[in-house]
Amino acid sequence: MSATRKLFGTDGIRGEANVYPMTGEVIFEVGRALAMVFRLGHERARQRVLIAKDTRLSGYMLEDALASGLCSMGVDVLQVGPIPTPGLAFLTVDMRCAAGAMISASHNPFADNGIKLFSRDGFKLPDEVEARIESLMHSDELNAHRPVGSEIGAARRIDDATGRYVVFLKNTFPKELTLEGLRIVVDCANGAAYKVAPTVLEELGAEVIAIHAAPNGTNINDGCGALYPERISGAVLSAGADLGIALDGDADRVVLCDERGEIVDGDAVLGICALDMHERGVLSRDTVVATVMSNLGLEVALERAGVKLLRAQVGDRYVVELMRREQLNLGGEQSGHIVFLDHIATGDGLLTSLQVLATLLRRRCRLSELTCGFERFPQVLHSIPVSEQPPLEEIEPLQDMIGRVEGELAGKGRVLVRYSGTERLARVMVEGEDAERIERAAEEICGVLRAEIGGDA
Repeated sequence: MSATRKLFGTDGIRGEANVYPMTGEVIFEVGRALAMVFRLGHERARQRVLIAKDTRLSGYMLEDALASGLCSMGVDVLQVGPIPTPGLAFLTVDMRCAAGAMISASHNPFADNGIKLFSRDGFKLPDEVEARIESLMHSDELNAHRPVGSEIGAARRIDDATGRYVVFLKNTFPKELTLEGLRIVVDCANGAAYKVAPTVLEELGAEVIAIHAAPNGTNINDGCGALYPERISGAVLSAGADLGIALDGDADRVVLCDERGEIVDGDAVLGICALDMHERGVLSRDTVVATVMSNLGLEVALERAGVKLLRAQVGDRYVVELMRREQLNLGGEQSGHIVFLDHIATGDGLLTSLQVLATLLRRRCRLSELTCGFERFPQVLHSIPVSEQPPLEEIEPLQDMIGRVEGELAGKGRVLVRYSGTERLARVMVEGEDAERIERAAEEICGVLRAEIGGDA
C-alpha cells in the first residue's frame, strides 16, 4: 500500500511553503483525512490531536490550516507552539491524544515546511496509514461524515507544554549524576529547541553557552545547527568548552563536538551509546540498528565488542520499525537521529546528548577518549539533482557502472545509490579503503546519473 503514497515521503510531507503540496488548502485536507482516520473505530465521539511546530514563518499558516481541517471533522485540537519534534511525540502520549502533528521541514531551509504525523503511542504513522490519509483526501468519503452544530471540534493552546518536556528530559538523566563543572556549547539552529535545550542543560548544572538561539521566522538552519558542524567546532574552541551540541531545526537529531573541536557524527554517537549500554548489560539482545548509510567502521567496532549491527533503509522511521520488530532498544542514523526506545519512540537530539554526557561522567573521561577507537572507513557522499525518479534498477548504464565499481572494491567496500525521500535528489555513497579510489568511483556514478536523469540544482 505504501507504493500508492504520492504526498508522503520517508519523513512526512515536505516542500516549499505555500507551493503545492505545502499549501494551506492541502494541509486543511490532510487535517480532515487525519481526523477521519482517528475517529473511525473509536466509541468516544471526541478525539484530540496535538499540533506543534518549529520556528518557521510559514508555521503559523500551516498550523491554523491543519487545525481548521481537524476541527471541521469533529476533532478537538491542542496547540503547543514551537517545540522539538520528539517533544511533540512525548506530549502526544503524555496527554493521551489520538495523534500528533509536527509542522516542520527539519533541517531544510526556512522557505520549506513539512508535516510529520504521530500515532497515540508516539510512533510515526506507518506507510499504510499515510496511504489511507492520502486516499481519503481524494475521495467523497469525508463529506459523508461532516459534523455540524456542537459536534464541530474546538482548538485551544496549551501553555505548559515546554515545561512538561523539560521535566521528561531531565528524568532521563541519571539522578546520581550532575553536569556541574561542565561548560557546554549548544547550537539551537534558531529552531524548535531554542528554549528547551539551554534550560535542560542549565537545570542539570552545566554552564551553557547557547548560540543561534534567537529565531526570527527566517533564520532557522541558516548556516547553523547540525548541518553546519564547523560552527559548533569553532564555538567550542573559542569558549574552551568540554563539549558541543549541534541540533537541527526540529531537534530530532544531533551532531556533537569534542573538546578539541573534532566533530562526532551519528555513527560515532551510536557506537558510544551502544558500547556503554552493552557493558552495563542494558542493550537488548546485544544488537543495534543502523542504516545502509552507516560507516563500515561502526560495524567493525561493534563486532569487536560482541555487538551485532542490523541495517535498515534510510529514514529514522524504518530504523524504529526494525527495532520494534526485533525487540531492540537502540538504533540510529549517521545523520544524528538516535533512538532510545526505553525512553521515547523517535529520535531526540537532546535526549541523545544527555545519554552521552552520562557516559562521560560515569567513565570520568572526555568525549575524545570515547571516539578514539572508532576507525572510520573513507566514505564519499554526493547528492545529484534529478529531473525524474525512474526505478534505479531500470537504468542500465547506472547498474553497469555500479557493478564495475563493486568489482573493483572486491568486497572491501560498499556502493549505495538511492533517491532522497524528502528532496528531488539522488544520493550516491561509495565506501572503501582507498579515499582517492572511492572519490573517483563516486564521480563516475554521478556522471551516469547526470547523463541519464540529471536536473537543475
